[in-house]
Amino acid sequence: MRITEVECLILANEHPIVRVATDTGLVGWGECFRRARVVAKATIEGLFRPLLLGADPLDRATLHRRMLAAGAVAGPLGALAPAVAGVDIALWDLAGKALSVPIWRLLGGRVRDRVPCYASSLRRDLPPVEEARRVADLAADGWRAYKLHGAIPGAIDHPADRTLETVRAIRAAVGDAVELLVDVNGAYSVHRAIAVGRQLEELGVSQFEDPVAPQDHAGLARVAAALTLPVASGESHYTHWEFRDLILEGQVDILQPDVVKAAGLTELEKIAALASAFHTPMTVHNTQPTICTAAHLHFCAVHPHLAYPAEYNIEPVSIRDRWPILATPLVPVDGYLAVPDGPGLGVEVDEALVRRLAAMDEVAPGL
Repeated sequence: MRITEVECLILANEHPIVRVATDTGLVGWGECFRRARVVAKATIEGLFRPLLLGADPLDRATLHRRMLAAGAVAGPLGALAPAVAGVDIALWDLAGKALSVPIWRLLGGRVRDRVPCYASSLRRDLPPVEEARRVADLAADGWRAYKLHGAIPGAIDHPADRTLETVRAIRAAVGDAVELLVDVNGAYSVHRAIAVGRQLEELGVSQFEDPVAPQDHAGLARVAAALTLPVASGESHYTHWEFRDLILEGQVDILQPDVVKAAGLTELEKIAALASAFHTPMTVHNTQPTICTAAHLHFCAVHPHLAYPAEYNIEPVSIRDRWPILATPLVPVDGYLAVPDGPGLGVEVDEALVRRLAAMDEVAPGL
């Protein structure tokens, strides 16, 4: 089996989907981080495609090393690792299809057949009372955990931050019936993060994500040492080398990689090995609810130290909600996502719709 085509198709002007075709007729599908879509497309089709054509897609580790080596001299890994991720996921999908087994079996066998997940709100415009009402509605639909994105992105210690007010409103609405996670995307200084974190502890919040800038490992370590509230980080780290430093220097309590950012399943397996060696629990950052989510489900299925719920984006996503590219969408039931059993990723991609959406460049992103 040989690779005959490698494409990165940007769907609805926003979502970069990777298609790897072979001379056997088998096709593998992958996905890149959507905010890196322009760089990912240029990298995959301009830099990686010549390295991949004619190669055996089952040589995943070799091809992964080649892509990372080529990318390392072409730009920062934060831009290029998502391109590696898209191709790598597609290669795992191909391997599973070629061997007629799901990816979780290629990864060594699953320890769970469904993955707990939390409802992740990406909105920052809801007044505290409205967000509390939203959580109450989600709880009535069976959700057991909710993440709010507080603070003001791109700012630091901004006075308009309503994180604590929102958490208090949610607690007043639902009590302890819903587990709460707080993500401020690095918008606090160390002293502010500690002060807010102590109040979040009193409010029973279960996870504090990126309380300071994720690259500030010394700051993360100071916050983690000052709080009993678990500190999570990792969505802005791209390789196992960076996760090594996050563990040793950042001293965070929970690692949170994202398969479409951290160079694919091949790299996530290396990160998982590190986490296991350091006895550090994991979860996954997961805001793209189609191919990305399918890949995460296989990863979460096999690792027992993924001890916390995975993220699930509850905001509108065009290729899930308006133009569903998966024949059977991945939809949580009572806060759980079933792990696919079919070969490869175990999802069927509507290629005709993918081609149509790839030609649809007039759509505003997010619609």
